[in-house]
Amino acid sequence: MEQYFTAQPTAQHQERTFSFNLRGHLLQLTTDNGVFSKQTVDFGTRTLISAIDFTNLPAGNLLDLGCGYGPIGLTLAKEQPQRQIMMADVNERALELARNNAIENRITNVQIQISDIYQQLQQQTYAAIYTNPPIRAGKAVVSAMITQAKNHLVLEGQLWLVVQKKQGAPTYKKIMQQTFENVQVIKRDKGYYVLKSVKTNN
Repeated sequence: MEQYFTAQPTAQHQERTFSFNLRGHLLQLTTDNGVFSKQTVDFGTRTLISAIDFTNLPAGNLLDLGCGYGPIGLTLAKEQPQRQIMMADVNERALELARNNAIENRITNVQIQISDIYQQLQQQTYAAIYTNPPIRAGKAVVSAMITQAKNHLVLEGQLWLVVQKKQGAPTYKKIMQQTFENVQVIKRDKGYYVLKSVKTNN
């Protein structure tokens, strides 16, 4: 079965558009077959978005890693209009939707590009990285998203991640602690954990 982290989905197109309110911003979102959570903004993503706190965030751009059709990155762009938001995904169909959703919602402070984890992002650094990681891609992929994040954050930069307890939250919390020497549970809701680490040293 074709997964949403496939680079070039072959599923027959079946676009659908819906409105969704995220942090008080009513977004028009178009999805399609072959992308994650095509029916609606999934609960994990909503939980992460609602938990985000911009307090103590250093200067710099933000990264939505594994952006899909864009709900996290587009919300960040609305909330932080003075910052540039990078949105990256391996799924080309999802990226095309994200670009169109940015246009539809008149959001211009975004840059949307293909990247397999951080590979195509070169050595860019960010004030924060936000991700609802592709759990079905496997532990190695999700672990790399965490461990490599440190190299892509400025000092005092933040990594935010949402994951279900039954899909490995305790394991990924431990990897964040090992990588950053700190981790906080920011929010728990219906088995979902929003985890945050801060880069305190190089």
